[in-house]
Formats: sequence, structure tokens, C-alpha cells
Amino acid sequence: MYFDSHAHYDDKKFDNDRYELIREMHKNGVDYIVNAASDMKSSLTGIKLSSEFPFFYASVGVHPHEVSDMSENDIEILRNYSKNDKIVAIGEIGLDFHYDFSPRDLQKKWFIRQLELAKELDMPVIIHSREAAGECFDIIAKSGVNKGVIHSYSGSWQMALDYIKLGFYIGVGGIITFKNARKSIETVEKVPLEKILAETDSPYLAPVPVRGTRNNSQNLSYICDKIAQIKQITSEEVARVTSENSKILFSLK
Repeated sequence: MYFDSHAHYDDKKFDNDRYELIREMHKNGVDYIVNAASDMKSSLTGIKLSSEFPFFYASVGVHPHEVSDMSENDIEILRNYSKNDKIVAIGEIGLDFHYDFSPRDLQKKWFIRQLELAKELDMPVIIHSREAAGECFDIIAKSGVNKGVIHSYSGSWQMALDYIKLGFYIGVGGIITFKNARKSIETVEKVPLEKILAETDSPYLAPVPVRGTRNNSQNLSYICDKIAQIKQITSEEVARVTSENSKILFSLK
């Protein structure tokens, strides 16, 4: 019933019960999960996890926080990782000018390089953009990459529609349930349901009413409920359409 388009089950917060939890969630209606990589290590861990569960997929890539030590050899390794049948995207890649854990020039350099890799391989991308909306959009538009998802989208609804014109989907997660979620709500109001992916970003950003706890994919129900409330349709319809959207983007049956 549910497709979690963005989670991090490689995270150490799942070290004590990772495999049991993934099995439990699948029994309780989570039909698909995409584990989004954040660095070279988590790219490899995602591949290993995807080999354990037929419903579990992964992306490979390096998050803007982690690009300071990135090299061209890493691009070659990511290219080889991408040959695995369970790898469905390049990501999580992008720009983060909020924390600036990596220098901005290096963020841009390796963002562009990973977009080039995605275009070469004809794979979708999972994009991280925080306080870098204009720069991120311009780089993507110039890259020619025309399929992907803007993860945990936080920009204006107008820019969301511009991304859709480029061929992108908009990722909606637990933030949509927060009290200060006006911009996210406006985006969901304006963006067609056929261009929305549901995500948790587990173990982060747990939705209300479980905010502050370790997030997991079963909490997609709260996210779909909120989208349904905004769209004035059923939660079941939201779960169905967002799942179909994710299958289309990631080329899954």
C-alpha cells in the first residue's frame, strides 16, 4: 500500500533492530522502500540491504555534507555500484547552504559531477536542496537531467511547478504535518498529486503525532492522511497514487 521513496536504514539509529523492523514494516503495508545514500559507505550499505529484501531498493551518491574529500575515483565506484539491479537512482545529491559542512565550491563541483553521472547512466536523481534554492535549480536546469525528485521539498510552490516542468517530482514528508508547514501545505495544494512522492526520511523528521521519535516507514500513513486532508480525497487514494508515481520514477513494476 505504501512506497517510502526516501529513507536511511543504514543509519546507526537502526543498528539494534534494523532487519526486524524492515520485515515488520513490510508485513504492515510498506510495499517498497528506497534507501537514500549519503556517502560512499552508505551507498555500499544500501546495496547490501537491498540484496536482503526483494521490496527494498537503494540509491548511490554523496550528500553535500560529505563531498569535501570526494574524488574522481569515487565517481567511478558509484558508476560501478549503479550496475546493480537494485540501484534505482543517483542520490542524495545537491546543495546545503544552511550548515555549509562542505565548502560551497566543492558542493557545486561534485553536485554537477554526479548529475553528469546520472545523465550518462540515464538514471533519476534524488536531490537535497537547503537554503540554496536558486543555485540548485539553475544547476539542474543546465545539466539537462530531466527525471528525479526534490527530496523533502521546502521551496515555494512556484518553483515546485518549475521543477515539474523539468520532469521532476516533489517529495513530501513529515514536515507537512508540522504547525509551521504553511509553505509545504501551499505546495501540496498547487502540485498535482501525480507529481508527488511520499517519503519519511527515516529516522529523521517523524510526523505529528509521533514527532520527536525515531521515524520509520510505517509513519507514511500520517503523511498520506495530511496530504489527503489538503487535497480533499481519501488517504488510500494518496497512498495508491504516490506509490504509482514512485514506481514510474524508479522504473519498478
